[in-house]
Amino acid sequence: MAGPGFSQSLSQRQTQSLVLAPQLRQSLKILQVAAMDLRTVIQEELQANPTLEELPMDGVSLDHETAAASGDSDSGSDSSHGDDGPSSGGDEMDFSKEFEILTKLDQDWRDYMSNAGGNQPHTSEDEEKRQHFFDSLVSETSLQEHLMSQAEMADVDDATIEAMQYLVGSLDDRGFLTQSIPDIALQTGLPLDAVQSAHALLKTCEPAGIGAADLKDCLALQLVAKGRGDSLAARIVRNHFPLLIRRRIPDIARRSGATLEDVQHAIEEIGTLDPAPGRRFADDSNRVVTPDVTVEKDGDEWKIELNSDYIPRLRISNTYKDLIAKGSLNRQERDYLRERIRSGRFLINSIEQRQQTIERITREIIKVQEPFFDEGVSKLRPLTMTQIADTVGVHETTVSRAIANKYIRTPHGVFDFKFFFTPGYQSDGGASVSNTSVKEMIHDLIDIEDRSRPHSDQDLVAKLQDKGIKIARRTVAKYREELGILPSNLRREYA
Repeated sequence: MAGPGFSQSLSQRQTQSLVLAPQLRQSLKILQVAAMDLRTVIQEELQANPTLEELPMDGVSLDHETAAASGDSDSGSDSSHGDDGPSSGGDEMDFSKEFEILTKLDQDWRDYMSNAGGNQPHTSEDEEKRQHFFDSLVSETSLQEHLMSQAEMADVDDATIEAMQYLVGSLDDRGFLTQSIPDIALQTGLPLDAVQSAHALLKTCEPAGIGAADLKDCLALQLVAKGRGDSLAARIVRNHFPLLIRRRIPDIARRSGATLEDVQHAIEEIGTLDPAPGRRFADDSNRVVTPDVTVEKDGDEWKIELNSDYIPRLRISNTYKDLIAKGSLNRQERDYLRERIRSGRFLINSIEQRQQTIERITREIIKVQEPFFDEGVSKLRPLTMTQIADTVGVHETTVSRAIANKYIRTPHGVFDFKFFFTPGYQSDGGASVSNTSVKEMIHDLIDIEDRSRPHSDQDLVAKLQDKGIKIARRTVAKYREELGILPSNLRREYA
């Protein structure tokens, strides 16, 4: 008896997982997209699901709870938490278990990205989605999907794939990594070797040059990808980059042992490379960033307002519920409509869950970064996604997806959510200082320096130590380069 019973139980669990997977993938997608793009996702579902209908906005400004709800307060059973009336057959629509599974199924996200990588037969619908992908205004999300689909096809372990998710989320609009590999490992709590493996994988992805630390690295990666890693152009990039950016052709020729003509041709080859390969995923039109969240001071409290202007109000159509209640449908038709109603309710609940998750993350960011909201960038504190995940009660990858490609309006301007997550340093006084704040200090020190005697990187180390911050010279040099500031010998001005 034990054997057959166990077999039946296992079979039932497998069936449930297969049924839930598409809805869970949809919920993950809803969590990750920005508010403006969420409308497109919802419109696609509206076209595919006849039981869903959109309520008119009527010019009313809605808060996030109203926008996520399925209908007006007098709609009765149309509420996203209501039952199906006569059509439900007494089956209560409780999605708590599905969302509990959602928080644990990180592997399901990888399955989704693998399916998106092109394993299915190519159809005209796929081509339309592909075109929409390249036409998308949200370049970061598109680039992430493009890179993850390549990663999922590689023969690597789960730890590397998880690290890859964080790396693609750390790319700026050029496709460069905005943090060092050790910093990312420290921030995420992932093994350093997994992050290093993911970085090596990232640098093999298309477009070539993605995942570079800086312009020099980006150009070198592209030459290697072209099979030109041993060329004069590659040697110039690797060994004579400071001379290259100043176009000191005679000096390059002398130091490389090449002729002036060969150096000129090599520089022309370098000029054909893409200095910002990540930007090819964005349209050249000027894109206005629309904040997903606005944080404002209201007396002594910080008020959070989610942008719900682009999120349609949904409800389940009474028409289809009435069709089921009349009993005129055959079993196949009735089961189809019930499945569509359930799918629609899950979508409505996923939208509400998304808004709640973003609000909770924002509230926790405010608790940690309140000095920033009060005074500005110089007061930014170190913060990791693990810290927020532990407080909110979700997995770190949920935090990563929830903040992906989203912006927050603050009293000091509009910032990417990722801006608030940064490693840092401990000052002599015991205070935590984020690396973003350290960069701000470096910028301010250079801004007021004597141009005839500019600060060297070692000078900056000493001045930061005077402020109680112990930092290595190579780290100062890295931060200076990330700020786009030249070394001291190139900043010096002569009378």
